[in-house]
Amino acid sequence: MNHSDLLTKAPSLAAGMAAADHSPDVQLSQTRHRAALVAGWHIAPGSTVLELGCGQGDMTAVLAEAVGPEGHVVAVDVAAPSYGAPVTIGESAARLAAGPLGARIDFRFGTDVLDPSVDFPESTFDHVVLAHCSWYFASLGQLRDTLARVRPWARRLCFTEWDLTPASDDQLAHLLAVLIQGQIEAAGSRGQGNVRTPFSRESLLRLLAEAGWTADAGEPVDTGELQDGDWEIAACLDLIGSHQPLAALPEPVRQLVLSQADVLRAVAKPRGNRALAAYSVTARRHTTPAAGPVEGR
Repeated sequence: MNHSDLLTKAPSLAAGMAAADHSPDVQLSQTRHRAALVAGWHIAPGSTVLELGCGQGDMTAVLAEAVGPEGHVVAVDVAAPSYGAPVTIGESAARLAAGPLGARIDFRFGTDVLDPSVDFPESTFDHVVLAHCSWYFASLGQLRDTLARVRPWARRLCFTEWDLTPASDDQLAHLLAVLIQGQIEAAGSRGQGNVRTPFSRESLLRLLAEAGWTADAGEPVDTGELQDGDWEIAACLDLIGSHQPLAALPEPVRQLVLSQADVLRAVAKPRGNRALAAYSVTARRHTTPAAGPVEGR
């Protein structure tokens, strides 16, 4: 399905999401972003897709539209169905399942693909997709192991994440909010932040090679209409305002984080902070096995 076809369908796809009941304009911009990504990945009708970190199903809905009635999407997430606000991921999945795309989607929450009980035959899927979910992994080692685990199951990888390199000054607040959260996590306050393991595009390319994937193509992705900059700034300042995450940090790190938070408050606007750009990478699997697990990352 080409870019224009998916973008034309974005309003109807967005309207079918449970979150559209609360913020229809926000949902439309998020859906349009994912429609542009999927169109660029050239996912053909009839394809089978494994989506990791599906969350509310923003990408799931677009993938289900792209694969058509003969295709299928298995959407997994480690979180429980009760996770999320103001709409839980379970509520969002239920809305999609009850709609016209429901027969094309298999949601599996509370599912970790590193669990040995989770398995698929070789080449079950045409594509495995990770869309704006990789910074939620606990470590680069865990992400690398996940990429290696799914490699036999799919012929092709489609990946997108935020780009840590800002293109303009008005993206610095989003960048700083992400880096502060990453520092808090790395310094020992585990599982507290909205972002756990931010990493660069270059790190991702190295990780793909270690996990048995060969990157075919990569390109920047426009995020001009997205609200994620504001969301991450708010999440970071909420985290700083909570006693427990900072109490777990060594004192020098805590003082560094507090100083960076002062800078963030100074440079961030009340709203309308420009989101970082994103990047999109596609890859194909190696024919030889990947190296062993990465430790201590």
